[in-house]
Amino acid sequence: MGLAYNVYLNSNRIYGCKNCKTHLADHDDIVSRNFRGQHGKAYLFNSVVNVTLGEAAERTMTTGRHVVRDVMCRQCKETVGWKYDRAYESSEKYKEGKFILEAELLCAVS
Repeated sequence: MGLAYNVYLNSNRIYGCKNCKTHLADHDDIVSRNFRGQHGKAYLFNSVVNVTLGEAAERTMTTGRHVVRDVMCRQCKETVGWKYDRAYESSEKYKEGKFILEAELLCAVS
């Protein structure tokens, strides 16, 4: 498979893993800040970097049933959020393919 190199984002505001400071997301990729995770406030992102994805699983969440995958920091393996693979409710389809990162598990990286 080869070596996996970390992606370094070039932006004014970068979110990183709180545990190891690895770049995870660009502030400009936030779709919504109106989400809650297990640890409180969470953000919906269009894209993230330097992560690995867990197995797809169906979960019942506050907005209905979804097929999601855990999102882990590629560097330290800490779970930092999840990815929406599928939403069953038509009003929730906009989440498909997007990522939730929990604010409590992130830090600002300069």
